[in-house]
Amino acid sequence: MASTAQDFIEKRHLPDRRTSSTYGKSRMKAAEWVPMLLLIIGGLNWGLVGLFDFDLVARLFGQMSTISRAIYVLVGLSALYSLYMSSRLSSRH
Repeated sequence: MASTAQDFIEKRHLPDRRTSSTYGKSRMKAAEWVPMLLLIIGGLNWGLVGLFDFDLVARLFGQMSTISRAIYVLVGLSALYSLYMSSRLSSRH
C-alpha cells in the first residue's frame, strides 16, 4: 500500500490537551474577582440579617449612609454581572 504525504504529518505540533498543565484551568481576572468578592460580602451580610437581624454593612458604615448605599448598589451590580457572565458561559457549551 502506498503512503501519501498526509500519512507522515507529525502530530507533535499539536499540543495534547490531556497532558497540558493548563487544560481545564482558567485564572480569574480582577474584573471577575471584584464582583465575586462583593457577592460573598453581600451573601454573608444577608445571612447575618436573616439569622440574627444584624446588618453588618449598616453597623460599619451607618444606616443608609452614602457608603452603605454604595456598597448595596455595588453588590447588586455584581449580581447582575454574575448573572450575565453565567448566561454567556452556559451558552458556550
